Amino acid sequence: MSVVGLDVGSQSCYIAVARAGGIETIANEFSDRCTPSVISFGPKNRTIGVAAKNQQITHANNTVSSFKRFHGRAFSDPFIQKEKASLSYDLVSMKNGGVGIKVMYMDEEHLFSVEQITAMLLTKLKETAENNLKKPVTDCVISVPSFFTDAERRSVLDAAQIVGLNCLRLMNDMTAVALNYGIYKQDLPGADEKPRVVVFVDMGHSSFQVSACAFNKGKLKVLGTAFDPFLGGKNFDEKLVEHFCAEFKTKYKLDAKSKIRALLRLHQECEKLKKLMSSNSTDLPLNIECFMNDKDVSGKMNRSQFEELCAELLQKIEVPLHSLMEQTHLKAEDVSAIEIVGGATRIPAVKERIAKFFGKDVSTTLNADEAVARGCALQCAILSPAFKVREFSVTDAVPFPISLVWNHDSEETEGVHEVFSRNHAAPFSKVLTFLRRGPFELEAFYSDPQGVPYPEAKIGRFVVQNVSAQKDGEKSKVKVKVRVNTHGIFTISTASMVEKVPTEEDDGSSVEADMECPNQKPAESSDVDANEKKVDQPPEAKKPKIKVVNVELPVEANLVWQLGRDLLNMYIETEGKMIMQDKLEKERNDAKNAVEECVYEFRDKLSGPYEKFICEQEHEKFLRLLTETEDWLYEEGEDQAKQAYIDKLEELMKMGTPVKVRFQEAEERPKVLEELGQRLQHYAKIAADFRGKDEKYNHIDESEMKKVEKSVNEVMEWMNNVMNAQAKRSLDQDPVVRTQEIRAKVKELNSVCEPVVTQPKPKIESPKLERTPNGPNLDKKDDLEGKDNFGAEAPHQNGECHPNEKSSVNMDLD
Repeated sequence: MSVVGLDVGSQSCYIAVARAGGIETIANEFSDRCTPSVISFGPKNRTIGVAAKNQQITHANNTVSSFKRFHGRAFSDPFIQKEKASLSYDLVSMKNGGVGIKVMYMDEEHLFSVEQITAMLLTKLKETAENNLKKPVTDCVISVPSFFTDAERRSVLDAAQIVGLNCLRLMNDMTAVALNYGIYKQDLPGADEKPRVVVFVDMGHSSFQVSACAFNKGKLKVLGTAFDPFLGGKNFDEKLVEHFCAEFKTKYKLDAKSKIRALLRLHQECEKLKKLMSSNSTDLPLNIECFMNDKDVSGKMNRSQFEELCAELLQKIEVPLHSLMEQTHLKAEDVSAIEIVGGATRIPAVKERIAKFFGKDVSTTLNADEAVARGCALQCAILSPAFKVREFSVTDAVPFPISLVWNHDSEETEGVHEVFSRNHAAPFSKVLTFLRRGPFELEAFYSDPQGVPYPEAKIGRFVVQNVSAQKDGEKSKVKVKVRVNTHGIFTISTASMVEKVPTEEDDGSSVEADMECPNQKPAESSDVDANEKKVDQPPEAKKPKIKVVNVELPVEANLVWQLGRDLLNMYIETEGKMIMQDKLEKERNDAKNAVEECVYEFRDKLSGPYEKFICEQEHEKFLRLLTETEDWLYEEGEDQAKQAYIDKLEELMKMGTPVKVRFQEAEERPKVLEELGQRLQHYAKIAADFRGKDEKYNHIDESEMKKVEKSVNEVMEWMNNVMNAQAKRSLDQDPVVRTQEIRAKVKELNSVCEPVVTQPKPKIESPKLERTPNGPNLDKKDDLEGKDNFGAEAPHQNGECHPNEKSSVNMDLD
């Protein structure tokens, strides 16, 4: 069972997997652990990741990047309209009002949804993980920014479903970082002690996120989160691009914004310059050859100029930090450490601002790029039965307050209740109780629309169906369970109606209780009546006992952003077809490359090691065929079916294989013949020693040794004949015998001779000696007086023997 964590970023992605040795970030086919979030569409296939990024400038219109923030948004969204202007590819409206990406694929115009585009990226990440783990990947944990709304989260889950991934949890970036930090710490305070508070700061390519987390032994709790969704590394890049666009317009009279390729090249160079300025404070050059109109351009920038240019952006850093401290009621001295992650935190000015705000140095103990992916893999390992992980509970926080609104049963007025406040623990369930005579609607929305970086405050409308009054005409008690699930998505998970059924006197009565969320605090219960508040009631007369039955009710959900089942199935089918097309195109390219490789290999070796192994006539014919094949490859064979390349390869190998075999045989044959000769000499010598009555072999039977001699003579005769015949052949002729046959002869010789010559000698039993009290009883006349067991003179201490045993040695050892 695979355990995979995916950090799907706006600019790049990282994959972490759990192995027996721990968590490991894995590399793609280019041996790079970073896979760019780029997809390029071509006439035959798609390229994804590193290969796609390499085509970003040459195929700008058909290369899609920076699409992460389009999830769950309408085409009319102001953010989409603003982003649209700076993209190299076309954004259009889908039939459902969502964001569509228009590209040329397979020489046809295609329109893909953002879910499909993300699914393509996930296909690549899944394939990379499977190649590394050598097994199928289904279960995973995917990271999302903590400020993603329900609509955006559902959109990401749909993308995972398209590609056949079972997302066990959508994990907030900062929570994943906190888990990666905390699970390895051995010195965390005990469960009853004051928790250790750590602030995590993440500035990535497109956003800035901060969170405060409280750590105790075996658990972490997110106290609060804050963010600026529109402040990231790309904003710093844009400042540089704007500066150099203005400079080049003045200096070279070139408008870089008029040509998308020139602008993309400038973006890439500015990003490199930004990274260099993080480690160098001196003036650094920016040079681009043939930038526009065959003109080379150059400029320079140093760190202090860059910081001055980005002063406005640097000021924005403190806003989320202030917000976090206000929400959590923390002071700087309460924070034990500030951990920074994300590529843009490497900018010295960003580090300085964060350190200055807290009045202490920032810590960089976590891998700035891989911390999120590693945290996701750890969470996947915790959720997976395949791995045993140290117990560590993770309590996340609800980023935006969520409220419910409903109509009263008999009045026009609406009831409103905030079910989850900001930074409320998540995942979490609550039970609300309504008194109703018929079906009713609940609408969920974000209580503070201004604080949500999304234009739509509404989450969804939920209709509780099949509600009816009690038999006596009274309102039914309807229990509605609302939940923020593990993905951070609000749902109405269940609804049930309480029916009262009269029972016999001796049946007893059941006790009704609100449901609780396992492993969480007891679920809150809000009793919401249509007309009146609860007041003290006078004692009532004794009523007959009743039985309480809970009847499950269907809940129809109409969510702000949800792909229909039919559309999702169509996307799954389309992705499957594209994966198959990519596979076929890869096989076609591999076949073409094999032909090209064969041409170059034989042409090179025909004038080198293979030259002696082909006659002059065949040599010329083969060279002519190689030249014709090469010309065909770069002309009409440029774009042929896979079978055409296979046929061409077979035609080449028909002439090339015999030459290659002759060369290989000439290289190997002397070695194998030498080995056979050595074995023959070995067995012939043993046979000669046997005939010379050598004691080593006198245990071998005469008939057995004759078999050895016969086999040696036969194989020796065969070898001599073969060697004589081969000596008469030229190198450009096929060999008389193959090395395979010679090896078979060696094996045959060994199988006959080895069992005979290695059979052990029979053991001869020595006569048994009986021991007497005074030593061995040897049946000889002379005793061993004054001698040791080997008949040698026994040493005496002080020149005297033991008085009783003359043959023993008496030695006092201190």
